[in-house]
Amino acid sequence: MDYGQPVQFGVFLTPQALNPDQSLALAALADELGFDLIGVQDHPYQRRFLDTWTLLTAIAMRTEKIHVFPDVANVPLRPPAVFAKAAASLDLLSGGRVELGLGAGGFWDAIKAMGGPVRTPGDSVAALEEAIQVIRLMWSGERNVRFDGKFYQLAGAQTGPKPVHPIGIWLGAYKPRMLSLIGRAADGWVPSFGYVQPADLLEGNRRIDEAAAAAGRDPRSIRRILNAGADVPVELFTSLTVEVGMDTFVIGGVEDPEALRWFASDVVPAVREAVAKAR
Repeated sequence: MDYGQPVQFGVFLTPQALNPDQSLALAALADELGFDLIGVQDHPYQRRFLDTWTLLTAIAMRTEKIHVFPDVANVPLRPPAVFAKAAASLDLLSGGRVELGLGAGGFWDAIKAMGGPVRTPGDSVAALEEAIQVIRLMWSGERNVRFDGKFYQLAGAQTGPKPVHPIGIWLGAYKPRMLSLIGRAADGWVPSFGYVQPADLLEGNRRIDEAAAAAGRDPRSIRRILNAGADVPVELFTSLTVEVGMDTFVIGGVEDPEALRWFASDVVPAVREAVAKAR
């Protein structure tokens, strides 16, 4: 299941509050080394973590080419209308280098402790679908926008600014309802290796494709982004691309300069060469 997309690589950064300069330095180095993405996990209830969106903004202002995204944003703690404005604003400020990873929520006790809602699995998926609709409306540039959902409402909102480029909405998802939601309404899938194996990824891509086709969408327009470790062999990266259908790998375990340089110089070109030969 090869969708023929170019192979891209990103870096997964931990928003450590104890050493924020390290994250900024690594982001600048990733940009210099030619990585495509920086993803930052979003767990606002972790007291040792910086706020993810604030860190992504700082990273975007200190880099030139690399795209940034929350990997993935905790939607129950981020009201979608305001979050849409934040994303569009950073897209403008960065020259079109923002993507938007979204998650339905987890760690509900921690979310509740910060004043967020506690939702059932079914409600969390339904709320995320509404959030996607609200975000897209807020990017429309229209005036007096209304939305009357179960979880979110717009009552004559004035939208804007519009993003510089079509911001991708990528969902962290594993179960059938969420995978179908990606196919119907989102632009990308962001699972994590360890939570899924190649067979799970193949089945997930099949479900996404079926939902996309049923909605009249081209499955090839949907990005397939995998959070993975630096210890994945070149052969497995290649197989995940040409046999399973993943097109982007966000790499954890490279949070020091030498590890990042090694991955950029040794692994990235080897994977791209192997994929080109396999295709």
